[in-house]
Amino acid sequence: MSCQSCNHMITSCISRVPIFNHLNENEMAEISQVAVRKRLKKGELLFHSDELSEHLFIVHKGLVKMYRITENGKEQIIRFVEEGDFIGELSLFSKSPTTSFAEAMEDTEVCTIHQKDIHQLLLSYPTISLKILEEITSRLHESESHIEKLNSQDVEKRVASYLVELIDGQDGESMTIQLPIRKADVASYLGTSQETLSRRLSAFQNQGLIELKGQRKIIIKQLEKLRKKANH
Repeated sequence: MSCQSCNHMITSCISRVPIFNHLNENEMAEISQVAVRKRLKKGELLFHSDELSEHLFIVHKGLVKMYRITENGKEQIIRFVEEGDFIGELSLFSKSPTTSFAEAMEDTEVCTIHQKDIHQLLLSYPTISLKILEEITSRLHESESHIEKLNSQDVEKRVASYLVELIDGQDGESMTIQLPIRKADVASYLGTSQETLSRRLSAFQNQGLIELKGQRKIIIKQLEKLRKKANH
């Protein structure tokens, strides 16, 4: 099923992804001709480690987590792929197998484009190459920053930084945040256990920095003090 079966081009997976949304409607329609829609159930793998992938994957609806399995058998989340984002870009330029898993965290719909079709598109529209390079550069910077945090910051600082990032990423002045994922996945992303994460959040609450409401809702009571913990 091609991406033209999406309701309208403006809301299709092609028009939402940064490497394509600078193209005009006719050019995006051409890309949609070679894109195939794929549905994943929650928990289903899009690809696994050591798999030779030849596709670019664009998340149209849902959420995907990329992770690796550590030497002691624990899951370490690398990043989350949200609606309008893409993965598999390295397979466009390399024959090496993947080094991570990609799993749907909820029912998810992705659009896939084969390597040979992407190569033809790059020849037709060189600006796509520049956009891909921009995205890869940005991701390398984010990965390096995340790895540095895992290696140099204690858990308290990592949790504080994560909460501050969620607040800073919101529109408006609201001091209420909703964890976008389960606490177990937040803990994996922050390189700690769910129990340790819960203890840190409880400690922040006892210090008057936050107020916990249920499993995912958090009210930030003292943002500047929380920010100081993140930057200390």
